[in-house]
Amino acid sequence: MPTTTNPPPTLRILSLDAGVQSTFLLKVATTGTWARMWNMSIDAAIFADTGWEPPEVYEHLDRIEQMWARPAGIPIYRVSSGHIRNDILEGRSHGSIPLFVRNPDGSDGHLRRGCTDRYKLQGIRRKVRQLLGYPGTRRIPAGVRAEMLIGFSEDEITRVRPSMVRYMTSRFPLIEHGYDRDDCEWDLRTFYPHPVPRSACVGCPFHTNAHWRVMKTHHPDQWADAVAFDAAIRNGAPGPARAGQPLRGTAYLHRSRLPLDQAPIEHVTRREARAARLRAQWTASVAPGRTPLSYATADPATTHTDHTSDAPAEHTCSPWGCRSDSEPADEART
Repeated sequence: MPTTTNPPPTLRILSLDAGVQSTFLLKVATTGTWARMWNMSIDAAIFADTGWEPPEVYEHLDRIEQMWARPAGIPIYRVSSGHIRNDILEGRSHGSIPLFVRNPDGSDGHLRRGCTDRYKLQGIRRKVRQLLGYPGTRRIPAGVRAEMLIGFSEDEITRVRPSMVRYMTSRFPLIEHGYDRDDCEWDLRTFYPHPVPRSACVGCPFHTNAHWRVMKTHHPDQWADAVAFDAAIRNGAPGPARAGQPLRGTAYLHRSRLPLDQAPIEHVTRREARAARLRAQWTASVAPGRTPLSYATADPATTHTDHTSDAPAEHTCSPWGCRSDSEPADEART
C-alpha cells in the first residue's frame, strides 16, 4: 500500500520566548550540522513582546540575536499587540489576566486568562500571515502553512496542545529528541556563559513564591512595579468595568489573596520544595558543582515550608501553553 507523507511546510519558524528551552533551540537552528540532524533549518524566529518583560529578557534577546541569529542570516521578528501593564491600568485592554479574587461572600475566585491570546498569539498570527504572503484577512490557500517550532521539553509534555490555526502546525523538537529542561541548560552552558532569565510579565499571577522572593531581593525596581500594579487592580481593571463587567470582590496578584507586599512569599510550597530536592539530586549525580543558568531559582536559605499552598511549577510564559496547571473558571465576574 502506498504511503502518504505531509508536504514540507512553506516556512519553518521558531517561536522564541527567550527562555532556556527556546534559546537552546535557536542555538541548534543556527548550527549547521546540528540543524540538519534535528531537521531544524528555520526561516525566522518570532518573539511576542507583551511590553512588560523584565529588562534582562530584552538584554538576553539582543545578545543571542547578535551572537547567533544575525551571523546565520535568521531574522528575529519582535511582534507586539500593546503594553499589557499600561493597557490594563489605562482601560484600553479587555484581555484579562488571571488574577486571584476574593469574592464578596468570602469564597475564592480566579479570573480567566485572556492575556496570552491578546498579547502573544494575535501578534504571532499576524506576522506569520505576513511572512506567508497573505496579510490581514486574505484567504490562505490549502497547503500553505508555517511549521512552528515550540520549545516545550519532555518535562513539560502536559503543556503540549495541537495547533488550532489551519495555516500553522506545531512541532516540539525537544520532546522528539527526549530533552528536558536540565538537558537544555546543561548543553547551553557550552555556548552561552550568561544567565538565561525567565520570560514572563513582571506582574504575572502565576509566579511562584520563589520567583517573587528573587524579584524582591535582586530586582527591587521590578518588585516595586509589581506591588504598585497589584494595588492598582484591587477593584479590577478599568476596561471590563467600562464594558459593563465590573469585578465582584477584590483582586490580587498573589494566590494568598493578600496584597503582594504582605503575601507570604517567604513560604516554600510543597511543589517548590520537591522540585528543589529533585534538582539537587540531579546536580549531585550528573553535574556536581554546576551553577544554574536561570536566575529565578528557589532561595536555599529559606526554611519555612507552606504545606497549604501548592503553587504550580514555574515555567517560561509561552504563547502555546499556559503556565498554570489548568485553566481557571471565571468565578468572579457577573
